[in-house]
Amino acid sequence: MLEVKQVSKLYENKRGVHNIDFSMSRGEIVGFLGPNGAGKTTTMRMITGYLNPTKGSILVDGLSMADHPRKARRKIGYLPETPPLYPEMTVTSYLKFVASLRDVPVREQKQRIGEVIEKLGLQGRERQIIRSLSKGYKQRLGLAQAIVHKPDLLILDEPTSGLDPKQIIEIRQLIRELGENHTVLISTHILPEVNAICNRVLIINQGVIVLDEHPDRIGGTMGETFEVSLEIKGPKEDVMRELQELPDVGVVKELDRERVEAGATLLQVTAKDRTDIREAVFYRMAERGYPILGMKKESLSLEDIFLKLTTDEKQPEEQEPAEPQEEPEVEKNA
Repeated sequence: MLEVKQVSKLYENKRGVHNIDFSMSRGEIVGFLGPNGAGKTTTMRMITGYLNPTKGSILVDGLSMADHPRKARRKIGYLPETPPLYPEMTVTSYLKFVASLRDVPVREQKQRIGEVIEKLGLQGRERQIIRSLSKGYKQRLGLAQAIVHKPDLLILDEPTSGLDPKQIIEIRQLIRELGENHTVLISTHILPEVNAICNRVLIINQGVIVLDEHPDRIGGTMGETFEVSLEIKGPKEDVMRELQELPDVGVVKELDRERVEAGATLLQVTAKDRTDIREAVFYRMAERGYPILGMKKESLSLEDIFLKLTTDEKQPEEQEPAEPQEEPEVEKNA
């Protein structure tokens, strides 16, 4: 559905993004993460056609953004961080205006607008002036304008920014539902949001993609060891010796944590070569008569991985500027 091939963007001889290369298949919801100035917004603006890459190519459903910009843009729905709303218009008049810009046939506009109003939960607010809407409903309306022309690809930049917890939950659910019929690229600073919504993660740092992986497989990609925390009832020295004798166990160390049950020991057990040791541990403790009160597989959180990939003691020499140096091309189907 989307192919970004060796795309770079230079700003006054400084790198914005460098050789960005990834693709997205139909039906994927991909989280696009990175610290401020990493190149997320620049990349999304190039995908949507608001910025031209310095080099490389962007294909949307096989259409080149450089060679067929209007046709490619018709396949894209874009929600920037600040929804592009006109506060003096009503909900319906605004959606009709957007539908016209997006070349939705006049005879289909009424039905299409009714569909997105129902899908985005805007019923009863059709005649309401946009400036009087809450932040959550403005965000819903922003999503409505992004899908009114039935795009194949949705680009969402910080769609839950500034919302309260209830609104965030509602917008996340809407995005999940949209993902059933659209390919979605979502930029966010809320890392738990990626685990809640996305089936793939892209992390960009200093203009370069540093991770492209399924959330559940990130630990293996990072070379993460297999570790379990154990709460075991039995003599500490005996328990530790028995665990250390297991062939696939590398390191056993005691964890100093409060509220451990009397007579129990809390341990961290690390495997050799990322081997899953849980069965072996269970059977050995059962044979020795030491009850396991708790066993939990430990893994790096997405936050840990994000910090590991994006934290650099050195200041990056090249960062994305706050504002692009070229004006976006204005055309009817932008």
